[in-house]
Amino acid sequence: MAIELKVPSVGESITDVQIGEWLKTEGSRVERDDTLVKIETDKATLDLPAPVAGVLSRILVKAGQPASVGDVIAILEEGGESIGAKTEAGQRTASPEGAPPPSSIAPSSKRPIDSIPAQGFARVMPSARRALKERGLKAEDVEASGPGGRVLKEDVLRHADEPPPAERPEELQARAAQAEAPRAEAPRVEAPRAEAPRPQAPRPETPSADDSLEEIVPMSPFRRRIAERLVSAQQVAALLTTFNEIDMSAVMALRKQHQEAFQARYQTKLGFMSFFVKAVIDGLKATPALNGEIRGTDIVYKNHYDIGIAVGGGKGLAVPVVRNADRLSFAEVELKISDFGKRAQESRLELHELQGGTFTISNGGVYGSLLSTPIVNPPQSGILGLHAIQDRPVAVNGAAVVRPMMYVALTYDHRLVDGREAVTFLKRIKQCIEDPARMLVEV
Repeated sequence: MAIELKVPSVGESITDVQIGEWLKTEGSRVERDDTLVKIETDKATLDLPAPVAGVLSRILVKAGQPASVGDVIAILEEGGESIGAKTEAGQRTASPEGAPPPSSIAPSSKRPIDSIPAQGFARVMPSARRALKERGLKAEDVEASGPGGRVLKEDVLRHADEPPPAERPEELQARAAQAEAPRAEAPRVEAPRAEAPRPQAPRPETPSADDSLEEIVPMSPFRRRIAERLVSAQQVAALLTTFNEIDMSAVMALRKQHQEAFQARYQTKLGFMSFFVKAVIDGLKATPALNGEIRGTDIVYKNHYDIGIAVGGGKGLAVPVVRNADRLSFAEVELKISDFGKRAQESRLELHELQGGTFTISNGGVYGSLLSTPIVNPPQSGILGLHAIQDRPVAVNGAAVVRPMMYVALTYDHRLVDGREAVTFLKRIKQCIEDPARMLVEV
């Protein structure tokens, strides 16, 4: 029985999706709950499992194409046999008794299904395409090692470095005899002397269609959504950024002192983010406007602290939310952030984990950023940007000393937050990080 595979409902506000990578090919056998395809939305990537065991007979929407919720994207034949099994069965039926199997007659023949890799046809990346052309090779000659069966430039170089197969003795003898055979000398004809050609300027090489220097790929819904929200924030909010710098000596010493015991007990490292999450909560309590939002002509002040943590994912920046962060311990915050980071790389974050944050922290310092102006994640009113820690000379009690310093940046919506509140918030963050005991005694 043919079963239509449709795009499932993936969220209340999501109607359009993009078909990602098909993990099964047409004609392949699938079992119940096997993942067939990745479905990309503007917030997360979801798996579409097989409802029953059978054969994926037809793929109606290819990878990279758009679709809507409820659209039929493939046909699954329940309980069927794969194309390879049907082909072998047909060959056995057609062969007379006593006749040798077809494989012994034509050992070099290859069924079409065997030429299809498990993850779909291999894609040749632009740099690999140029390397293939320079060496006179074809994509089929190279063993692909990239994700999804992609042929990389390294695969081509590795194939070119492999020594050629050794020749058989009879081939070597034939080559030597051919070299020793007398060659008939062609009559020498003197050509008329011509003037030496004048040197010409070299013509610029024009790249051919096969040697394109550009690769055009459709923008994923996730990236489109990021672009829309960032542009919306710039157009709607009155954004302003203020800066400060923090001496990280106290936090670094505290981490070093308790790192071994903390990691042994909780199986995760004690990082800087848990300190900044706690410091942000302390600052938001002192300046409630930064934990609010503008809703129409009203101001909504929030008495819960759901802190978004910007993490780099496989498809772009994602901001999962640590719910009720004010009620969590340092260890619980670190475990949450570590889990978010791992699942973001695998595009396995859930939709509800990306919604409802009241304030955001973005740590560009992990990538080496020294200073930046982060953009507010609407409808929030503020975002704190962290940056790289560098040893810099600072004045302490009238003397110049070298300390590990970090620049921090607060971007805020000036429609709701005044400059005095923004500076107060940053000073509170600075005080909490430079003297972490303040967060424990709440002073």
